[in-house]
Amino acid sequence: MRFAPTLDPASSPVPAAMSAPADTSVAPVAPSLGRRPLPAWVGAFGLTLGQGALALGLALFLALPLVAILAKSVTDANGDWAGLSVVLGIIGADGFLGMVGRSLTVGVVTMMLVVPCAYAFAYALTRSRIPGKGLLRTIALLPLLAPSLLPGIALVYLLGNQGLLKGLFGGATIYGFWGIVVGEAFYTFPHALMILLTGLTLADGRLYDAARAMGAGPLRTFMTVTLPGTRYAVFSACCVVFTLTVTDFGVPKVVGGDYNVLAMEAYKAVVGQQNFPKGAAIGILLLLPALLTFVLDRRLRARQGAQLSGRAQPYAAGANCRRDAAFLLLAGAMAGFLLLIIGVAVWASFVKMWPYNLSLSLRSYDFDNMDGGGWLAWRNSLELAFCTAVIGTVVVFLGAWMMEKVPARSASSRGLRGVLGMLALMPMAVPGLVLGLGYIFFFNGAANPLNVLYGTMPLLVLCTVVHFYTSAHLTAATALNALDPEFEAASASLKVPRLTTFVRVTLPMCLPAALDVARYLFVSAMTTVSAVVFLYSPSTVLAAVAVLNMDDAGFIGPAAAMCSVIMASSAVAALLLHLASRALVARSQAWRRPAAL
Repeated sequence: MRFAPTLDPASSPVPAAMSAPADTSVAPVAPSLGRRPLPAWVGAFGLTLGQGALALGLALFLALPLVAILAKSVTDANGDWAGLSVVLGIIGADGFLGMVGRSLTVGVVTMMLVVPCAYAFAYALTRSRIPGKGLLRTIALLPLLAPSLLPGIALVYLLGNQGLLKGLFGGATIYGFWGIVVGEAFYTFPHALMILLTGLTLADGRLYDAARAMGAGPLRTFMTVTLPGTRYAVFSACCVVFTLTVTDFGVPKVVGGDYNVLAMEAYKAVVGQQNFPKGAAIGILLLLPALLTFVLDRRLRARQGAQLSGRAQPYAAGANCRRDAAFLLLAGAMAGFLLLIIGVAVWASFVKMWPYNLSLSLRSYDFDNMDGGGWLAWRNSLELAFCTAVIGTVVVFLGAWMMEKVPARSASSRGLRGVLGMLALMPMAVPGLVLGLGYIFFFNGAANPLNVLYGTMPLLVLCTVVHFYTSAHLTAATALNALDPEFEAASASLKVPRLTTFVRVTLPMCLPAALDVARYLFVSAMTTVSAVVFLYSPSTVLAAVAVLNMDDAGFIGPAAAMCSVIMASSAVAALLLHLASRALVARSQAWRRPAAL
């Protein structure tokens, strides 16, 4: 028989009544390796101190930079108070409202293109019997491994002035509106797909049996059962796609041409014009749509309720050759488009001189002889990703555990937990570009004692952890809430410290989720551009930023090569973490497997 992880390695599965001596005068041994347990108030004080430290860290590295960017937007170039005159002056400038309209148009069109395609792809994976679902899912998630500049670079090679397929479209250029839309569609597709996959997976098979018994056809069943059941997932996907598109400047930087958008204008204001008040004002404007979609999404989620009851039955798609053939063709076409974008970028990185000499060469990978940061940028990105994955996973899981598994016994503790909950969800509503601008204004201030962090790797790590904190926190909280509260109750009855229970029981049981968080943070740190583009120094330049710099210098081949290196590094790290996850889970959760008879 296999036993669950025990609260004390010294404890025995033999019942205490059978093993304890008959003399009741013998004091029981405390289940803490023979040491006397600490008073309860010491543990409570330590947990309160930990919660306070987490709240202070989030306030220092999230809330105060946002306050700094707000303060910068109401001052002029000399630092004097200007009120709303800076923002109103920018809004009233010639062409600014048109630029806002272009940004919103790109966001809406991309959303209308991506969400239906991602919904159809997710439907094919969850509601049909098409072959190769694992391969299709892997291909659909590949864009997560690449920086947002990769689709723009691939589109230049395909449809640019010297692109392979330029003649197929009558000489139409890819630079402008449609180039941005297609590039953003590639970049945001996997984000929408993951949300919709979750929504479509939560299906009660009884509803479909009832619809079939009432004579409803496939279309009517979809309109009355499937679509209403996934409406919140659809709205969340729309919010994510719209926000990512409006706040991204990677794709517009490469293929935007004269079609200027807000995110690109903020980047040019800070990097090109050194106009920090203008950059701050545009950052505040970029924050508004993200906040609006975040608030609407949270309100709808609060009204959603449970989709599956305890009596729910899993849905299993029936046999339908025509349906499966149609969805296989549709999903194959989408996967082919994604592979085309990635394949062209990788192939072009090996071309000797585009388009005059298409022979293969490693010339573009000689990064040290080109602008951008050389191989140092790649090594820095690996260091950033590793530190972000390790530190971020520890902080996220400890923070989620203190919020979800430690009871609040006082009004102050409950208030602190409320503040923590609000701060933990804030990063989801803050675009990376806005967070990076806030870090400039807060940590680059001469009066700030933390100014010594500016341009260093620790600040890049902290910024990246904060930027992706919410998604990691929600993953950890979901895993922790899935555990039975009886584990904590048993721990309390045995007077085992809560932290010991967390290390020996809770964390091993949540190990798959912890490794998922580490993988997510590693890949995100390798590919992020917007949050760190203003914070690096010559010694801490990153690979994704090097892609931007090489594209600026006209080295588009080396930029494609660096994108390929980033993708390969992310894929290898994700594979290693996956293999480690399987090995560690098999070892730490062997008690879950049924005993051999």
